[in-house]
Amino acid sequence: MKFQLKSDSISKLSADIIILAINKSNKLCSSLSLNKSFQDNLNLIIKLDDLSKDTGSVNIEHIHGAFKRVCFVRIQNQDSFTEEDLLKSAKNIFKTFKSIKCGVIALPINQFVNKKINEGTVANLFTKAAIDASYEVNSLKSDKKVSKNNYQINFQANKLDSNFIKLGIKEGQAIAEGMNLTKDLGNLPPNICTPTYLANQAKKIAKDFKMKSTILSQKQIEQLKMGSFLSVAKGSRLEPKFIIIEHKKGKKSSKPIVLVGKGITFDSGGISLKPGAAMDEMKYDMCGAATVLGVMKTIGLLNLPLNVVGLIPACENMPDGLAVKPGDIVTSMSGQTIEILNTDAEGRLVLCDALTYAERYKPETVIDIATLTGACVIALGHHASAVFSKSDDLANDLLEAGKKSIDKAWRMPIWDEYQPLLNSNFADIANIGGRAAGSITAACFLSRFTKKYSWAHIDIAGTAWNSGANKGATGRPVSLLSQFLIHKTKK
Repeated sequence: MKFQLKSDSISKLSADIIILAINKSNKLCSSLSLNKSFQDNLNLIIKLDDLSKDTGSVNIEHIHGAFKRVCFVRIQNQDSFTEEDLLKSAKNIFKTFKSIKCGVIALPINQFVNKKINEGTVANLFTKAAIDASYEVNSLKSDKKVSKNNYQINFQANKLDSNFIKLGIKEGQAIAEGMNLTKDLGNLPPNICTPTYLANQAKKIAKDFKMKSTILSQKQIEQLKMGSFLSVAKGSRLEPKFIIIEHKKGKKSSKPIVLVGKGITFDSGGISLKPGAAMDEMKYDMCGAATVLGVMKTIGLLNLPLNVVGLIPACENMPDGLAVKPGDIVTSMSGQTIEILNTDAEGRLVLCDALTYAERYKPETVIDIATLTGACVIALGHHASAVFSKSDDLANDLLEAGKKSIDKAWRMPIWDEYQPLLNSNFADIANIGGRAAGSITAACFLSRFTKKYSWAHIDIAGTAWNSGANKGATGRPVSLLSQFLIHKTKK
């Protein structure tokens, strides 16, 4: 897939298909320099009124002239068109293009521009949507199908601010490629995507983008006294890995941003065994780790002038004669003791030691990303990731990044009133707090290991993958976190 810029007028361009926006009055949304015969043909087609009135609706028509087809998209009112409307429209367009052959696509940018949306944003969102639509699941089927989505998009603007549009394309492409890596890792079966496989992916990213990777073995993890992390791995025959990847392109004096990703490559629940239905989807329990690797790829492609560290505690949670049991008490790296009341609340057990390890970087900010709780799905469904933080500034920055990237998030409470639910008669803290407020008490658990820095927790249990006929990883929240980091470079 290629992306190019064109400053020629529309009348001088040729392509297999041109994308044209139509408002609610069935008129073109921007004055385009079209030749008369082409405009007359367009008017005849528009009068047929075949295009649905719903925002983002798409209809493709054959036409004579420099363009073989025209793709109409409904945007209602150009002045009130939002970034969310734009991404929805772009997704519908490229979804429709899957069923046709279109080598070159002409996309006049100005018809989507208003006071809220600039040329760079149009280029960014259309680029992301095009790459996302072309994503092919890394299927292990023997009859693999070759993707037909190998086309070129020509972004056209009469007054071409090339640097602005190029940046939009570059950022959109880098974010989409990071999302694709995250989707690839999530979609792989757990017998392939093991802790060692994740470690090798981190090594590859580090090599490709001149980062530093360090993979700690079980013996090294033991030396760090990560008793909580290791307790989860006890039931697996696969060795756990503690993965570290460092991007050092900021000033030496700048404190790093640390991203911590939950890397449970398969979660059976352990002794507190999960029900069998849909247990195969527990291969997605490493999507926090996959997100960190996806974001590291994005910032590598963009060569962001930041110091960013990715930490991934990776292991399986399996039932076994040696597996940790309900009632066991383990000692975390921080020295705090934890009573394990439910072995299926394992994500917080691996994350808490990684959060303690993060202290050694004296970080500006630490953000952990995890498919942590089913309770989060009950609270927010599958539309928004949950953000927990005691820092208003950090929470607001993450929410704004989610809004800007159309990767929605919602802030949840993490008040001290919830902390007593984690009290234990036998240890410093219990690993669950009961049925009530499950996603909040999980965040409260993690907060006890983050008192030395600014911290946020993002629960992606409802957003990291889709179930049903469209089962597959979504690549979220790579877009949100990438936008958060990009914004850091522009402050």
